[in-house]
Parts: sequence; C-alpha cells; structure tokens
Amino acid sequence: MGGRGHSADRSPSPVREERSGRGTRVRLGSARGRRRPLSTHLSAPRPRVFRGVREVFWKPPFPYGVHCTDCQVWRRLSSLHLLQTGGAAEPNARESVPDLRTYCGLALDPTQVAGVLDDCLCDIDSIDNFNTYKIFPKIKKLQERDYFRYYKVNLKRPCPFWAEDGHCSIKDCHVEPCPESKIPVGIKAGHSNKYLKAVNNTKELEDCEQATKLGAINSTLSNESKEAFIDWARYDDSQDHFCELDDERSPAAQYVDLLLNPERYTGYKGPSAWRVWNSIYEENCFKPRSVYRPLNPLAPSRGEDDGESFYTWLEGLCLEKRVFYKLISGLHASINLHLCANYLLEETWGKPSWGPNIKEFKRRFDPVETKGEGPRRLKNLYFLYLIELRALSKVAPYFERAIVDLYTGNTEEDADTKTLLLSVFQDTKSFPMHFDEKSMFAGDKKGAKSLKEEFRLHFKNISRIMDCVGCDKCRLWGKLQTQGLGTALKILFSEKEIQKLPENSPSKGFQLTRQEIVALLNAFGRLSTSIRELQNFKVLLQHR
Repeated sequence: MGGRGHSADRSPSPVREERSGRGTRVRLGSARGRRRPLSTHLSAPRPRVFRGVREVFWKPPFPYGVHCTDCQVWRRLSSLHLLQTGGAAEPNARESVPDLRTYCGLALDPTQVAGVLDDCLCDIDSIDNFNTYKIFPKIKKLQERDYFRYYKVNLKRPCPFWAEDGHCSIKDCHVEPCPESKIPVGIKAGHSNKYLKAVNNTKELEDCEQATKLGAINSTLSNESKEAFIDWARYDDSQDHFCELDDERSPAAQYVDLLLNPERYTGYKGPSAWRVWNSIYEENCFKPRSVYRPLNPLAPSRGEDDGESFYTWLEGLCLEKRVFYKLISGLHASINLHLCANYLLEETWGKPSWGPNIKEFKRRFDPVETKGEGPRRLKNLYFLYLIELRALSKVAPYFERAIVDLYTGNTEEDADTKTLLLSVFQDTKSFPMHFDEKSMFAGDKKGAKSLKEEFRLHFKNISRIMDCVGCDKCRLWGKLQTQGLGTALKILFSEKEIQKLPENSPSKGFQLTRQEIVALLNAFGRLSTSIRELQNFKVLLQHR
C-alpha cells in the first residue's frame, strides 16, 4: 500500500563516513538541503532529525555494538568500529568506550530518556517542559472537578474470551462505588438527559463526596433543534467507536469516585494478569506468532538476540501498525509507572503507607534489568502522550460551542470547569510539534479504509479484554484508560465531522457521550501524571 505512511519497506541506506575537524560523522543515506552544524561533544548528545533523516554524531572511538531503537544502526556502528581497529575489536571494547545509548534516547539511567521520538518530529525535552509547566497543573485541577471525578462503569461484565479464573481477593483490589440510592433521579436518567438540564431542586446529599453534582452535558434545545436531536439519538455510533462502551443503563453499571479509588499497586499479579497482557500483545498487535516480544517469558531462548529480531520486524511494518504497537506499549508503561509511584510501602496498625518504590521502578524500566526494554517503553509513553495531546487540540471546537455546558447542577462551578477545560485546549493547540495524524491511512482509498477498520477492530477488541482483568481497581482504570485512548482515536479520525459541527444544535455526525469525555480527560491526566512521576523518580535516583 502506498502513501506517506508506508515508507518502511524501503531498503536501509548504507552508512557513509565523513571526516571533519570536529570528529567523524556517520550518516544514514543522504539529507538534501543545507547541512546543519551539530555538537559532537559527548557531554551534550542529541540526535537530530531533519527532512526525515536521522544523523548520529560523536567523536571517536566508536562504541562497540551500540543499540539504537530509532534507526537500528548498532550493527553498522559495530562494523565501522571493527574497520577502524583493523578488523578486530579490543578485548575490553565494551568497557573502554562510552556507551552511546543515550545518544539514541536509550539512557543507562531509565529516567534519562532523551532524543527525538520515532515517527514524528518531537523531542522528549520539549514534552517534559510543556507538560510540567503548562499541562500538568491544569489537568490535575480539572480531574478534581465534580464533572470529571465521577465515572460510570460496569465492573461485572463477564470476560468474553476465557472462563473467569476468580477475582482478586486482595482488599486493595476493591472498588468502592457510590450507592445508587445517593444518585439524583435527573442523573440516573442518563441518555434522555444528555442535552437537557436536570430539574432537580433536592437538597445536596452529603454522602459519596457530593455525588449529587454529577450530570451530563447540558444544552438548551430550541424547537428547531429537536429533529436534529432525534436523529442524533438514532445515530449508530458503532462505526466510529474504537471501544466497547459500557451500557450506562445496565443495573450493573455504577458511579465510581475516581479520587477515592486511585490507581496504584494492588498486589494483583501472576498468571491472571500476564494472561491479559499476553492476549493484548500476541493476538491484537498485528504480530505473527513466530516473532517474540522481548522479555516474553513464553518465548524460547534466543541467545544473544535481545529483541533484535522483534524490532527488525517492527520497523518493517507500515506506519499505522507501528503506531498501534507503540500506543499499547506506551499505555502499558504508563500503568506500570503509576504502580511504581503509588506502591504499598508498609502497613502499620492497619494504616497503609503509599509512595514511590525505586526498586520496583528499576525492575520494570532499568535498561540493564530489562535488557534495554525499559527506556524503549518509556519512549512509547511519550509517543502515546503526543497522540492524546493531538486529540485534545482537535476536539476543542466541539467544546467551544455555546451549546455545550458541563452540567453538574452547580452553575458557578460548571462555568469555572468549562473555562478551565477551554484553557487546557488552548494550551494543547499552542504546542508546536504535534503528531501528524494525516500521515496515517494515506494510501489508496480502498486499502486505507480497510486498514483503518482493521485498526479500529483490533483496538476495540483490546477494550473488551479489559473485562477479563481479575482485580476490580485494575479493571476500572484499565477500562477508563483504554476508553480514553479509544475516544482520542475517534477524534483524530473524525476531523471532517468536527469541522461541520453546528454552533447551536447537536450534530448527528459527531458526538461524545459524558462517559467518553470523562474517560478522555482522565486518561490524558494519567499520562501527564506518568511523565511527572518519571521526573520525580529522576530526582530520587540522583539523591540515592
């Protein structure tokens, strides 16, 4: 299939060596246009990309067997080093020369992930700064607002793929829902109340952290809009949903206060947890069974391979399938970061103490303990952040309309919540290095449409696998974050529908349910928190 998103099949360009007064430069292929001077000092490594070509600069001697996630030049660098040493590497070559994994974004310290991300032109430092100083403070406040802190979810749906192997009995796996009796009638009306203010003058209840404020999007409909509203109610959104949505009208669906049920380490692990992730990766990531993921305990011994064959296979895929894998890997990394940052450190007199666990963090992300996998996964976390950031910038027009009001019943707070949300959208639109979703599904129309549908169905299948998670709290946050990502994908590929939104009436072409909105913002909030927690671990490791 042709198009801009399918250039991975081209043969790799040969390495060319050039001499200059500042050191040796190794180039992959050729870059058109003027050359840009880049520092070659070992103290300030930074791979650069221009016109789609990556160049790695350093002073000799060259490292032996450098692993590079982005361009996979380590074999070529090894060969070049052998040529410089007369065909044989020094006995202590690995120890005597610097390890330049940091130059390709694979730092020895897992918190020192750096460089330019694959399949886009954004560097990690820019994301760190943008998230720390603009996004994180606002998104944290937004998640504390009543509209976004309550999420309706069905945690009792049976696993559709295998027999249940029992729910986690650990107390920290338990989710405390808001009692149904405490939810006002106007809120329980759900779908029929989506565009109408709930008339509810009952006294505000004290239970369940003021759950009475919870509501749906409020809009005032004119008579002329009623027909459009009816059309929208009949709209079959199964064609654009990337997730299996819970039926909010089901008796098993309950409101959960996300602030009272935070995502953290619960002790849920073992065969049940591994089965879920194995099913996601092995059956839904476009991967043949003959290709084994690194650190997969079910894979046979591969000697010194260390995942090389997997990444050779991955780089040979089209852009869309590479993106799919990186999204799942990034989500997995983000969840692992949350568990490391909110770990049960001790329990005294029945009072648990939660906090960052450096040992657990290193076990999951240290490049030595994970054979280089940890930093790769963290880079995928940043890639996922870019995807959801792009979705927020694209969906801003939907919320900027006067018709949309984040209704909870508290007029003053509702206005403040929408103002804060629009401020977040303005920040997302100001980010200068967005992922270009137009590079995806850009081949011939028939092939692109088929691939997009396959992409959608694979992700929808993953959202169904979340009902197989045995720990309720893990299931809650797994469902929310996959639904948030699914909503982001729905937004990215609905640009034309969003552009046609009417200002003062609902549209049958593109709609977001309250469930999707809450999932979208909280899922992005989790990613923002993950990147912030990564910075915290950096400080902790520096002061050990």
